[in-house]
Amino acid sequence: MHGYIQDKDDYLKRLRRIEGQVRGIARMVEDETYCIDVLTQIAAVTKALQAVSIGLVEDHLGHCVVDAARESPEAGAAKVREASEAIARLVRS
Repeated sequence: MHGYIQDKDDYLKRLRRIEGQVRGIARMVEDETYCIDVLTQIAAVTKALQAVSIGLVEDHLGHCVVDAARESPEAGAAKVREASEAIARLVRS
């Protein structure tokens, strides 16, 4: 079971809202909306995705990493390494 399973509905709701925002941005481009207004909406979507990412990282650390650490030191270390790599990808993006 994944760490986010308890918050799955909340994540899906947030992602659907983000999906709607992205479709709105596409319409803005189709309608040739002023550049700064499009960029403002892109920034809002980016921030929303970052919030989802942070929540998923917290859930992963609190559930998956903790469970693996209880299983064995090696399993815990592997999950920490996996989480570190995922966080590094998020920071670079």
